[in-house]
Amino acid sequence: MYQRKLNMLELLKKKSFMLFGARSTGKTTLIESQLHGARVYDLLDDETFKMLLKRPKIIEEEALDAKQLIVIDEIQKLPKLLDEVQRLIQKKNLRFLLTGSSARKLKHGGANLLAGRAWLAGLFPLSFSEIESFDLLTYLNTGGLPHIYGNSEALEELNAYVNVYLREEIQAESLVRQLGAFSEFLDMVALSNGQEINYASFASDCQISPSTLKNYFQILEDTLIGLKLPAYTKTKKRKAITRSKHYLFDIGVTRALAKRGEIVAYSELFGAAFEHFIVLEVRAYLSYNRLDKGMYYWRSLSQMEVDLIIEDEIALEIKSSGLVSEKHFKGLRALQEEKIHKRFIVVSTDSVKRIVAGGIEVYPWQLFLQELWTGKIIE
Repeated sequence: MYQRKLNMLELLKKKSFMLFGARSTGKTTLIESQLHGARVYDLLDDETFKMLLKRPKIIEEEALDAKQLIVIDEIQKLPKLLDEVQRLIQKKNLRFLLTGSSARKLKHGGANLLAGRAWLAGLFPLSFSEIESFDLLTYLNTGGLPHIYGNSEALEELNAYVNVYLREEIQAESLVRQLGAFSEFLDMVALSNGQEINYASFASDCQISPSTLKNYFQILEDTLIGLKLPAYTKTKKRKAITRSKHYLFDIGVTRALAKRGEIVAYSELFGAAFEHFIVLEVRAYLSYNRLDKGMYYWRSLSQMEVDLIIEDEIALEIKSSGLVSEKHFKGLRALQEEKIHKRFIVVSTDSVKRIVAGGIEVYPWQLFLQELWTGKIIE
């Protein structure tokens, strides 16, 4: 059992919520561990599904205590139920948690999204702050899905997850028409994880149209399987590239899709996975703490680059090197000339924190994540 950072009980004191997350991120376990006494309707249970399909008003009839939380698990299975949920929020001020693995069927099926009467939250794979004895190499190889992290059969589990969920269940949810084309797209996304995407070229490589490609990327975002990192374009002294980067939601799943071998310390694969890891940690921190701050990357036409930008506040370079030197600061120093950002940080595998000329802070990754999750980096 992991102590998750997302505190649904606190959030639900304020308002009803819709909680989305990819399969196996731990939504059911979160409900069981945090929402004791809640009335739960699991739409994966055939009898519950049929009951609510025939008679949605049974929720109101069973709601004898107006203070009792009501959970509807896998709400995308029965989108029309949202009309009844909205009615009960308005009429009886009942508090709901609605969970699902995909907002896409709701948004694209014309479902009632409760018009602001429920806020949105996301659940992601385990973060550094949620794993008591965190091991970096284990995480970079297995990822953070709760039933896979540290599992001795992690690769088998990851392959099963990729083949059963990412391929078959996405088709079962009618999110794509051509599973073969989407499977090819997934493999290509994994191989280009964290790289800039030229949509025309990428679509050609996948042998699909640019419009289909954009739809596929949107599916990844709607199901929280993918993260789009837009380009930061506010620089004036150096014109910025406008292409986006895309990351998958879990490092282990990315490794399985890309069919990569074991990641060992300080290899090329280690560097890419380390960057992926830090980006996902920042995304989870912002989401769990309800911080509405955009994440970007920056690259100039002259190829100066900074891996992660948080609004106009922080510029973050991610280096797997054990001894960061002046050559690693080029992108940050170029961005400093724009006089936009307040803080410039390098996250690395260095052993000691230091501050170099120009006020650039060099953080060991463990200390950076400890300070991130205690609110000392991003407020």
